[in-house]
Amino acid sequence: MSGKELRYGYTTGACAAAAVKGAAQMLRDQTLIEEVQLTLPCGKGARFRIHGGVLRDNTASCYVVKDAGDDPDVTNGAEIHVTAKADMFTKNCIVVKGGVGIGKVTKPGLAVPVGEWAINPVPRSMIMEVIKEVFALRCVPATLTFTISIPNGEELAKKTLNERLGIVGGLSILGTTGIVKPISTRAWTDTVDASIDVALACGSRLVVLSTGRTSELVAQQQLKLTEESFIMMGDHFGYSLKSCAKKGVPEVVVAGQFAKLVKIACGHEQTHVTSSELDLVTLASWMKADPRTAHLEHLAHGANTARHVLEASGSDPALIELVCGKVAQACSELAPWVKARVLLAGYQGEVLYLDK
Repeated sequence: MSGKELRYGYTTGACAAAAVKGAAQMLRDQTLIEEVQLTLPCGKGARFRIHGGVLRDNTASCYVVKDAGDDPDVTNGAEIHVTAKADMFTKNCIVVKGGVGIGKVTKPGLAVPVGEWAINPVPRSMIMEVIKEVFALRCVPATLTFTISIPNGEELAKKTLNERLGIVGGLSILGTTGIVKPISTRAWTDTVDASIDVALACGSRLVVLSTGRTSELVAQQQLKLTEESFIMMGDHFGYSLKSCAKKGVPEVVVAGQFAKLVKIACGHEQTHVTSSELDLVTLASWMKADPRTAHLEHLAHGANTARHVLEASGSDPALIELVCGKVAQACSELAPWVKARVLLAGYQGEVLYLDK
């Protein structure tokens, strides 16, 4: 680590609101501008550069380039475009809609109703506020239409979980604070929450929480469920299971490979931890205490990784059952009112264990 302080960035919602403000000011004043200032939902002020300003007839267009700071975000550098149009021959109202590269919601359970543009409530509220701010003193008797677009949004969306969540055709306009914290887990846990909501709204009574794509693929082949039932929890085991419990999911399958399941069995709610040596000591103590696996204890003492133990044992069924039982116990302790089952995915894409 260099000790360098990481930069914060801005959400797509903040960038969209800034571009809307820029287009609105240009439409109102009939002059190009280079910068706008916003007060973000978190209470902080921010300045945004306005690019590509164009004035034509009763329209004004511009865009803001999203800066995600030091957060590894697929939308970093994306251009958030807005076109503002005044229709002088219709009643006074404000319309905010999506254009190219903005997704539409096709499944229930999200913050936006089915059939609507994927512009979440907080960004939409920010957008409405800046429009009313710009036109407060010079309100025009017209319909003002603001169209938000991201030229490469549909391509970028392929790198996200949008399609599984039921957002098709592009990206979402997101954000609750306006700020993206670098290397934050918030985006992942927000996606977990949204995925659970969609699963429930689509009628799923069983949710599969996978530690990674490989274990998810194994689970998908073994369990014939709708795609909404499969949720990538990554390293966020504790958060995901508790969220399922809070939202009323009746049954969960925790799917992972051996090394990750050992971490869960050892009580780690966050499995991105560097305690492999201690985990192997714990595993060895379990193996010693169980007559079925006592003869394998030495493997844990001499191994470099949990996977090494599994492979050295020849994928011993008693060892597998021991660890999966500890995972089920950890689930029961975190969320006793959720029925939890365990699926162990092998390193060759096979199923090594699945609770009945």
